[in-house]
Amino acid sequence: MGPATGTSTATSELVPTGRLGPALVAATGDPRWSDVRAELISGGKSNLTFLLSSPAGEVVLRRPPTGDLLPSAHDMLREARVQSALAGTPVPTAPIVLADPGDLMGIPCYVMGRVRGHVIRDTLPDGFACTGEERRALSFGFVDTLAAIHQVDQDAVGLGDYGRPTGFMERQVRRWTGQWEKSRTRDVPEVEELGRRLAARIPAQQAATIVHGDYRIDNVVVDPADPGRVNAVLDWELSTLGDPLADLGMLLLFWRHPGEPNVSSLTPGITQLPGFPGRGEVAERYATATGTDLGDLAFYTAFAHFKFAVIAQGVSVRARAGAMGGQSFGDLDHEVHAVAAAGLALL
Repeated sequence: MGPATGTSTATSELVPTGRLGPALVAATGDPRWSDVRAELISGGKSNLTFLLSSPAGEVVLRRPPTGDLLPSAHDMLREARVQSALAGTPVPTAPIVLADPGDLMGIPCYVMGRVRGHVIRDTLPDGFACTGEERRALSFGFVDTLAAIHQVDQDAVGLGDYGRPTGFMERQVRRWTGQWEKSRTRDVPEVEELGRRLAARIPAQQAATIVHGDYRIDNVVVDPADPGRVNAVLDWELSTLGDPLADLGMLLLFWRHPGEPNVSSLTPGITQLPGFPGRGEVAERYATATGTDLGDLAFYTAFAHFKFAVIAQGVSVRARAGAMGGQSFGDLDHEVHAVAAAGLALL
């Protein structure tokens, strides 16, 4: 992750370093954290992410955006909890340095260790994954990590109460319909029709697992020396217990073929490059690893379109209200419409 460009630097209101420094000293036992600086990191469309640096090193802080927040959104302590619980499992996560319920900033936040590696958005780093073999390794390592998330025993890691998996997709459609009602600024018939059709044809759930909720290529840190190795999975804001195929549907939403446009200006796009496997091969890789039946996959991919349309609408509203640390994402109205229309086509 790199510092944001074209945005305001962190202010004392966003990151009160005078209070944060002593808390980091207490959490780490290293007095050098008393001299801490904060810089906004680019890429965060929902919560705000800051690089904290000091003579002791670098860590990363996550906090909600400013302004009014939608109910149940931006739950920082859930993010910290799931990452801590997954430590020691095959799922790589960043170590949690401290989690604060609101004493430091007046809102919940957490600090995690900085995991070195590539966060890949719309371009591949120079000299990285240049060959078709390396690009397939990158793709399959990414998919295999999702399969690893879904194969964790949630009870064994203390996450048995992390969500209510029964009736998960019904509640998800209802939840994101409600989020749309709270954040919409105009009528978009495609979004509303997609929500109605999804609610009418929810498939039987095959499994109940930990669900990441926003699993895409720029939410993992890839090892610079090994494209097939994920060093950490990031951004657990939407994680819960539920239907794992919701994660696969979201992954496939962002997995674009050569010549296809990106889903949105908010999302990265590298899988259009030569050498990356197609959506079908990616889905089959996941199915082989987990033993999952993909017969209802179109529903889950359509739901991903619905969810992303609502997320894009929320990003647009927060950015216009100045709640995203000075970041601007342009006019997203057309993208909300186009993503929902594509979801309808899948059904």
